[in-house]
Amino acid sequence: MVDASVVELADRIRALLGGAGEIEERAMFGSCAFLSGGRILVGARKGGVLLVRVEAERAAALLTERGVSRAVMGARTMSDNWLDVSPEVIADDAALMQWIDVAREDAGAA
Repeated sequence: MVDASVVELADRIRALLGGAGEIEERAMFGSCAFLSGGRILVGARKGGVLLVRVEAERAAALLTERGVSRAVMGARTMSDNWLDVSPEVIADDAALMQWIDVAREDAGAA
């Protein structure tokens, strides 16, 4: 069963992407992932956490920002290029869109 916060965040992401034709949506591990070219850009995770995929070189700088941490799935810390962004950081759509744009830039999908 998907957490209500996942559904809410996925709805916000979907609305901001505006039906971008190159974006595919998939349910994965209790989350909702948004992919471009078969690669995850962002995901809506339990608790309203945003999963963001970035270039590993950029991740170090982004990790210094408030509410950003390396993503953890189960007991496993994911690789350097996966970040979790807390719900407080993406509370408004402008902030959420900034993180979506970061992921799209790093994926070459902007």
